[in-house]
Amino acid sequence: MSPDERPAIEGPLGAPGSGPDPDFDDFGDEFAGRFAAWGPGGQFIFAPNGNINTGAVHGDQRVENGATGAAPGSGERVEAQDGPISAMEILAAQTGYAKPDCFPEALRTLGTRLLFLTGETGTGRRTTALNLLFEGSGKSLALRALDSDSDLTSWRPTDSEARGYLVHGLSLRVRLGPAAVAKLRQRLEEAKAVMVVLLPHDADRLRGVVRELDVSPVRYTPPSPRAVFDARLEAVVPDAKRRQALLDRLEADLDDLLAPELVPAQVAELVDEVSRAGDEGPDPVDLGQRLSFLAEEEVPELLKALREDPDALAFLLVTSVLEGVDHRIIRDETDRLLALADGRLNAVLRAGAEGQSEQSRLTRGETLQPNPRFVFRRSLDDLLATVRAECAPGGTGRTSNYAYTVEPIRFKRHRQAETVLRHVWRQYGQVSGLLTEWINKVPATESDLAIPMGRVVGMAAGWSGARRALTHIGILAKADQVRSRSIAVYALGIAAQDPILVGEVKHRLNSWSVNGGWQLRWTAAGACGGDFGAARPEFALSLLRRCFRGEEGKEAEVAATVLWSLQRLFDGGNQAAVFRKLMDWVDRPGPDTELALFAFLNLLHDPFWFLQQLGPDGEFGGGVVAFVRRSLNHQRMFTGVSGRLLDWCRQAVWDEPLRVPVETLLIALAQEMRPGELGLLTAIDRSDDPDLVGRDIARRALEAWRRGEPQPYQPTPAFGGPDDPRQ
Repeated sequence: MSPDERPAIEGPLGAPGSGPDPDFDDFGDEFAGRFAAWGPGGQFIFAPNGNINTGAVHGDQRVENGATGAAPGSGERVEAQDGPISAMEILAAQTGYAKPDCFPEALRTLGTRLLFLTGETGTGRRTTALNLLFEGSGKSLALRALDSDSDLTSWRPTDSEARGYLVHGLSLRVRLGPAAVAKLRQRLEEAKAVMVVLLPHDADRLRGVVRELDVSPVRYTPPSPRAVFDARLEAVVPDAKRRQALLDRLEADLDDLLAPELVPAQVAELVDEVSRAGDEGPDPVDLGQRLSFLAEEEVPELLKALREDPDALAFLLVTSVLEGVDHRIIRDETDRLLALADGRLNAVLRAGAEGQSEQSRLTRGETLQPNPRFVFRRSLDDLLATVRAECAPGGTGRTSNYAYTVEPIRFKRHRQAETVLRHVWRQYGQVSGLLTEWINKVPATESDLAIPMGRVVGMAAGWSGARRALTHIGILAKADQVRSRSIAVYALGIAAQDPILVGEVKHRLNSWSVNGGWQLRWTAAGACGGDFGAARPEFALSLLRRCFRGEEGKEAEVAATVLWSLQRLFDGGNQAAVFRKLMDWVDRPGPDTELALFAFLNLLHDPFWFLQQLGPDGEFGGGVVAFVRRSLNHQRMFTGVSGRLLDWCRQAVWDEPLRVPVETLLIALAQEMRPGELGLLTAIDRSDDPDLVGRDIARRALEAWRRGEPQPYQPTPAFGGPDDPRQ
């Protein structure tokens, strides 16, 4: 495929669209990695404000400040909801883990192959479930997750390697009786696997489970705050002397800080703050100011104090959504929200007919207090003090071309942002509409705002409830503006973490992928490449095929997002699942073949997985060779594929482990010299690089072809297996 034929690789990283804004110079930076995927070149890592490999995250006995507005690029780990659970997540759950009192009983119950574990959400249930599965499966790392809408009456283990399953609740649509439970245990016994089903601590629901299933769920209560503190501190601060010094500094105040009502996540928050203290140790007063559980009590009082202050209300709402973003952006967004509110954030208007705009009242000479158009309304320090936030010390962000200063605003109290938004969303009905309208009109240039806004919209689905839970996400999903749809993508990933909402999210995405317009199919495809798809890759792959309708007109935007999502799933550790789908799609008529070939070309940017398949343990060696052949002999694909393969030959010059599989691939291709193979070998033979790996193979194959002789190179000892490309 020539460069001008390649569709732009775009995706909701901030997000995909019809093209760059002519006034937005950074658009190329944002999508450099995806554009590069269509032509020869190296890898590109996109991580604005990101820290690479800076430390472990320990299960759900953890916390981060600003759950609703984590800074873009913060790299929060995605927990598997439907699909393989990564070994990293399993091992992280064991780090700094404090066993609850119910652990021995739960482990004994799991010996029957099936355990129902009930407890409050947000108290470390998932971390405990992962540790139970690890112990109950014989310390196996082959664990899988199932969404709460899974039908356990007909479910069967599909992964022969899996030894443990984590189910995020029981489907409300399916009645699971004693006979179905017995069959489920039998299937788990045959698979030599165990299963933990997480249930909310709902008395009515639990009585129904006990009555209908004839089982006794194990009640989970979190370990004591002190036990969590000690285990977590030992993991985070392994040096005993350093740990003791920190404890000595806190000894007088530790009992007050470790209040009995603290859950493990809040204790983990305290430990993280303690571990970051300097040589003199943590300041107990400062620690007390940062603990998140006090935000629940303070938010109503805070809002009451701000009722007469529209500036502070707007600033509070915007900071709650965008906590961690540069203060200049937050001030700009506060101004935009005030203008959009048109008086709706004023508790009292002194004069003027109800419903009149502020501007009309000002024109008539009537005064309004305060006037939101006054440019010196409030200083930054005054606003920060009013909403109990602080401007963090300046840092440096960077794009691929330049650096810039960042001074993020954060609340002093952990999780205050989420608490504010949840309170106002539930208590003040018109606030939700105002915030949705504000979010839907975010400028296209503000790419960094899509993630924090999407998190808020996703969490708000759980706050809304009833049949209107996803209404505000649907408004964004069908918008013409790419930024609005990107926010919907992130929101769907957050909403799907709610066991009650996941069924509706799946239903909506299924419907959009089949019957939706191009905007809705774009959003569904983007969700497959985000947190939603990462947590349930197999379901995401089925959606992506239905979303793809070719490249005509607006379908090109959908196609680019589908390809972006396939690459995200592939790079996220689902290589085998993605490649199996490509092998299935490529032999189907219509757009499926086109999608498979485009996706294969896009995935060739990283040679290691594909070349590994040509080794002795490769499962897809024959499939890789077949795909390369088909792509080389496809008119639109030849330029891109041959360019990628030439890159592999160059890389193998200095990367010795790649040499053998590259040569194996070329030997296999030389067995049948069609125009595509002939063009590739000719390009290798004519390369200016004298050390190019495969040059000798290409030269001898071409000489034999010119003489009409069969390929003289015979494979060295076969790797074994029917798909071996060298047999």
